[in-house]
Amino acid sequence: MKHASPATLDAIEPLLAGLRKFGGLRERRRGIFYKKAIAYLHFHEDPAGLFADVKLGGSWKRLDVTAAGAKRDLLAAVRRDLD
Repeated sequence: MKHASPATLDAIEPLLAGLRKFGGLRERRRGIFYKKAIAYLHFHEDPAGLFADVKLGGSWKRLDVTAAGAKRDLLAAVRRDLD
């Protein structure tokens, strides 16, 4: 599974914009977010779809974020984790 390409990141720009609004995250490179100095979230793509690797509750989870509802769920999960 490869990291998301620039074209894929273009396609999910609204999701990235939503993540950028969270004060506890810092986007070091496009689509790669850190919480303080620790890697927190990045995206992968493969023929099965688009996936986010996110460190929720201190452990990595791989979430399918291909569908619009899944993108909203990711934003909600990150919001809960940062609170």
